[in-house]
Amino acid sequence: MDLNFTDEEQAFASEVRAWLAGNVEHPPLFDSVDEEVAWGRRWQAKLAAGRWVGIHWPPEYGGRGASPVQVAIFNMEYARARATQPVNRVGINLAGPTLLAHGTDEQRRRWLPKILTADEIWCQLFSEPGAGSDLASLTTRAVPVDDGWLLTGQKVWTSYARHARWGICLARTNEDAPRHRGISYLVVDMEANGIDVRPLVQITGEAEFNEVFLDKVFVPREHLVGELDGGWAVANTTLAHERGTSFPFKEQVVHEVFLDDLYGLAAEHGALDVPEVADELAQAFVELRVLRLHNWRTLSRLARGVEPGPESSWVKLAWTDMTQHLSDGALDVVGAAAPLWWGAAANPGDGRWQRQWLWSKAASVAGGTSEVQRTIIGERLLGLPREGARS
Repeated sequence: MDLNFTDEEQAFASEVRAWLAGNVEHPPLFDSVDEEVAWGRRWQAKLAAGRWVGIHWPPEYGGRGASPVQVAIFNMEYARARATQPVNRVGINLAGPTLLAHGTDEQRRRWLPKILTADEIWCQLFSEPGAGSDLASLTTRAVPVDDGWLLTGQKVWTSYARHARWGICLARTNEDAPRHRGISYLVVDMEANGIDVRPLVQITGEAEFNEVFLDKVFVPREHLVGELDGGWAVANTTLAHERGTSFPFKEQVVHEVFLDDLYGLAAEHGALDVPEVADELAQAFVELRVLRLHNWRTLSRLARGVEPGPESSWVKLAWTDMTQHLSDGALDVVGAAAPLWWGAAANPGDGRWQRQWLWSKAASVAGGTSEVQRTIIGERLLGLPREGARS
């Protein structure tokens, strides 16, 4: 493990820090997702003007050609500055890199520039009611017609679908092929006829997620990404970026800031004198330090050109436990105010800690369930036989 940045990496971190110090804007409390998205578009456009969006993209497409280590540094500095995440995250982190790897020149010219500026927001049409962790069991069908396909099916957990202009979609185009084959990767016009987007209200009261119904939606042939029936290979590129290296570094710093704020609140209200609360905060500190050390090991591997492997599943499990334990501790710190919500009197943080606790319940599902992560660890790290395999 190398705990030192190179001179070039330190200079890059200083450049990031300086720009953020002079430009970060902190959003107000929003009354709706619509207001949040509108503000997010303006903030991302400002980031794009400074070339701080999609920094891992090639320079000819608006990026900086940043190395994986530089991407990790950027995400840590960004989180430390408490900057709001870009609103077009699916476009930047998933659709864009996939188009760079598998798209045609025309597709890149058409879609990439407006991803960075948030002029066109993207969503991900992968998960279905019966196909989440087992994505290859998807049932959405694309039936061939002149110059394209008619798309029919249902997708779910689609972030920002109501605001998206385009969606990356997996659909079955060959019924006779094995289930990991016969799937194609299509770009769907979210304003096309036959699309019905219905918001899903989460336990936080927000409606970022949506379910999307597709009824004979026309997808032109030039919106196929990669080979026909070869969408699973293209999707693996998307999933690799979704489960990539930026997530743990960003979340590490986000939660370090979170813990620092929580410690200050506990000190202010005398909660540190309660042994159970003090123990919870100490445990959260230890878990964060363990996550930081693992992230440093990952950075060292990246610097040597070694891509992350199945050990990232352990990081995901560690992060899940850490964020849920820390969120439990937050409610213990606020004490009697724990059942309160936005706008209530005598509520430290005005609902911030309660929202965090509610959101943390999804941590064991988002980005791959804890059960799936344990299966990966068992099979690929411990060498245990696959479920259902012959003895």
